[in-house]
Amino acid sequence: MDVADLTYLIESYGKDVYGFCYKLTRDKHQADDLYQETFLKATELCHKIDKSKNPKSFLIAIAANTWKNQWRKFGWRNRIAKMVEFQDDFDNESYMIDTTTPELVAISNEVYTMIDRASASLNDKLKIPLYMYYNTGLSIEDIAYSLKIPTGTVKSRLYKARKMIKEYMEVNGYEGF
Repeated sequence: MDVADLTYLIESYGKDVYGFCYKLTRDKHQADDLYQETFLKATELCHKIDKSKNPKSFLIAIAANTWKNQWRKFGWRNRIAKMVEFQDDFDNESYMIDTTTPELVAISNEVYTMIDRASASLNDKLKIPLYMYYNTGLSIEDIAYSLKIPTGTVKSRLYKARKMIKEYMEVNGYEGF
């Protein structure tokens, strides 16, 4: 695969990769940086990308590994000198809500916000496969291949993540989950 083929991959899978980056970082500027870093590494590794296999999972794996490395560095630096971060409020505009009454819109927004908070509180071992499965639409096999773990481990992590989200929802007063 050459750099011209990488342009095709950016056009085909760029939105999915960016959505995954945004879900991990929860900040537009950090997502932009992670997205850019992902495709810089993909440019370096374009000779390893096999178009016959799932290149989307390869790109998502690059993003996930880059994110993990950045958090390791951040954790090490944070132990030395604490940083204070500014966080924007959660943006519900990214979700498509098809409801008919204002009450249903309000309830849907509240549920989406609770689910998003619950998934954000998970550790990376559970959060990354969850986002890969639900946000980017990768299969369990593709996630396992990308993260270099067995498919049973992916299934187990998805189960644990769903269970923890369900518990979070029940503790916070939402029984319909």
